[in-house]
Parts: sequence; structure tokens; C-alpha cells
Amino acid sequence: MDGRARRIHSLPDELAYEVLAEHLQSVCWLLRDTPGLDFQMLMDLTVVDYLQFARDEWQTNSATHSGFSRGRVARPLAHLPAGDARFAVVYQLLSITHNQRLRLRVPCATGDEPVVDSVIDVWACANWFEREAFDLFGILFRGHPDLRRILTDYGFIGHPFRKDFPLSGNVEVRYDADKKRVIYQPVSIEPRVLVPKVIRDDHRYAPALKDAK
Repeated sequence: MDGRARRIHSLPDELAYEVLAEHLQSVCWLLRDTPGLDFQMLMDLTVVDYLQFARDEWQTNSATHSGFSRGRVARPLAHLPAGDARFAVVYQLLSITHNQRLRLRVPCATGDEPVVDSVIDVWACANWFEREAFDLFGILFRGHPDLRRILTDYGFIGHPFRKDFPLSGNVEVRYDADKKRVIYQPVSIEPRVLVPKVIRDDHRYAPALKDAK
């Protein structure tokens, strides 16, 4: 593809390429309209958040002798799979003519907000896919005619599929009997850490293992 895309690691029987954001539309038109390629269908569009990619969050075998332990082992890679970009948009394409699938990964431009070009002109079905990616990940699609939330509520705050979004959310809704309507309020759930079970193989468990036999 004239050097505009590079092959990336995937399963042996799958095709996967990375395309820079500035070449996205031209590569998509090429994949759709070139005889011998004919990727007429955009099957899916999703986003990958590399915020905590390849970092261990828990210690189990190496935990302390006193019981459960939560150990943070931050070992960031020298580079992320999508370069310096935290987010990458992933396109799943299908050629009906050749019964062939292809995956495109496009790193989002870094800055205040992640941005890539819309591919609605290439595949019309990208309309709702891009709205979903905007709603859940906060990706902005340049040129989208109606980029607004599609799954979350009108008053929803934040983007729930981002790795730094709190598990309990930011707000909750309840019915107020005095006001006779549904209202928003700060989350009342107390945050807690779910600690995994520490894996140990020592003499303390020998009797139990013997009885189990």
C-alpha cells in the first residue's frame, strides 16, 4: 500500500496492518475499491486503550508471608504497540468477494483529545460505530456529521470504557419522592480494592491436601 501501512503482529492466518492517521482515508478507499482487494464491508470498529498495557498489577506467589497482599509492579514498556498514542482505533474489514478479513489499527493523534478522520464516506455503517467509540472511549472523528452519545444517558459524565474511568462511575440516579422525578447525585458507593487470593504451596496446606486425597 505504497508504504502507507505496515504489517503488525497477529495470528498466523490473520492480516493486520497499522496505518498512520493522516493516511487512514486514502488507505480505506484503496482497500475498498482496488480490484483484488474489494474490502466492501466494515464489520466492526472498536478502540484499544493502552493506558496500563503490559503492566503487572498484582503479586500472588511473591506476596508477603503475612497473608493477602496487593503489590504494584510498574514496568512500562519502552514503547506502546501504537507508538506514543494512548488510544488506537481498530477497523475489522471483510472482502465478500475473496472471503478475506483484514484488521487496521490507527493510532489516534496525541494531544488534548484523541482524533482520527471519519470513514463514513467509505463505509456508511461507520456512522453508529464511530458514535459508539466516541461515547465509550471519547474518540473524536473529524468529519462525522452527527457525533453524539449513542449508549449512555444524556447527562452521563466521562467515557466508561477508558481504563482510568472509576468502576463505580461518577454519578448515580434515583427517584426523589419530594421532587417527584429522577435526579442525579454523586456516587454513594464506597470504593474498595478487590484483592486476589495469594497462591502458596507450603506446609500449612499439606494436611488439607492429604485429606482431599
